[in-house]
Amino acid sequence: MGDRERHPMEAAKVLIPEKGPTATQALTVAIMFPLGGLLLTVAGLTLTGSVIGLVVLAPVFLLFSPVLVPAALLMALAVAGFLASGAFGLTGLSSLGYTLKQAMGVVQRAPEQIDYGKRRMAEAAGQMGQKTKDVGQAVQSRAEEAKRT
Repeated sequence: MGDRERHPMEAAKVLIPEKGPTATQALTVAIMFPLGGLLLTVAGLTLTGSVIGLVVLAPVFLLFSPVLVPAALLMALAVAGFLASGAFGLTGLSSLGYTLKQAMGVVQRAPEQIDYGKRRMAEAAGQMGQKTKDVGQAVQSRAEEAKRT
């Protein structure tokens, strides 16, 4: 007998697994099926209530829209203003904190930097003194050569 001559029931049995669901799976389905149905019912009721509310309140919104639209715009702008004010305040505080931290770092490093500056000035003064001495000697030696000639 070929595959084409097989009985339809035997073909369907191939699709069904040989072992059934576990007890945990059966319990999960038994609990979740009613819960899913309940949630689907609540979703349907919410949708129905929303549609009825929209149908009833649409004329009211249409009548009061000249008042509601500017009021909503005013509220949106006020909220945006408060949020921007808070953002600017936080930015200012963080900038002030950063500046204070940098200033404290400069104050703590100031004695070291002053000592470093003094050393550099002393070195520069010593070098300038040596150069002045060298230039003075060079000028003096040229003056003496000029007198000789």
